[in-house]
Amino acid sequence: MLKQRLLTAALLIPLMVAAIMFLPNGAFAIVLGLIAIIGLWEWAGLMGIEPFWDRCVYVMLVLPLMWIAGFLPEGFLIVTYVGAAGWLVGLVMLVWFNARPSPIPSNWVVGGISGAFVVVPAWMALVILHGGQGYGPYYVLFLMVLVWLADTAAYFAGRYFGTHKLATNISPGKTWEGVWGALSMALILSLTGGHLLGINPEKLPMFVSLCVITVAFSVVGDLFESMFKRRAGVKDSGNLLPGHGGIMDRIDSLTAATPIFVVGLIFMGSVG
Repeated sequence: MLKQRLLTAALLIPLMVAAIMFLPNGAFAIVLGLIAIIGLWEWAGLMGIEPFWDRCVYVMLVLPLMWIAGFLPEGFLIVTYVGAAGWLVGLVMLVWFNARPSPIPSNWVVGGISGAFVVVPAWMALVILHGGQGYGPYYVLFLMVLVWLADTAAYFAGRYFGTHKLATNISPGKTWEGVWGALSMALILSLTGGHLLGINPEKLPMFVSLCVITVAFSVVGDLFESMFKRRAGVKDSGNLLPGHGGIMDRIDSLTAATPIFVVGLIFMGSVG
């Protein structure tokens, strides 16, 4: 399993870095859009939709939202704001579900809306971030490094020091110690990244705070997908990536972190 994970990562990471750094914004949006479509396909599986054509119907119902937003004035920006605010609702859902030992009722409407809410704003926010003046691609790269290294820090902190469970009825393996490990990594990376990205020293405390909040919501994104996986009774969202599971298993943290990060940068005046 570890060998598969390493080989998959060794293939995907250079491709992702190349796409971020060298593709024009339009092409980058298309590549991300394809990833988003795969994510929606996997989400349909978490909703219990197994037949091929039924999954196609779900994806085709969500795709017009992505298309329409592209033609509305400030459409991507509006959806990003809505997505960032919507994660507060996602947090409430997590608290509600974790307080109950039984799975949440299977509801296709709730599940379908949740899938669109998870995937679409994150896609749009990344497109906005990548297209930002100056450091756009570098911000995208920093965000992904921030989230994935924080996730790694959470894993090791939880493994070696974890004693206090975070959300037993959603993801029994996660601990508060893991969360503190992730936030500590966010603090370190934000101080380094702020300097490399040319953040104004006066805005550095805001940037550090934003990165810590972003990582906190990356945990929310991870748990939100885990909630639906637990309801579906599966370990992974798919098997597309050997050793890693599905696409959603790799981007679950980013789905919540990205809108929060982008909205924060907009308020800071650091991207636009």
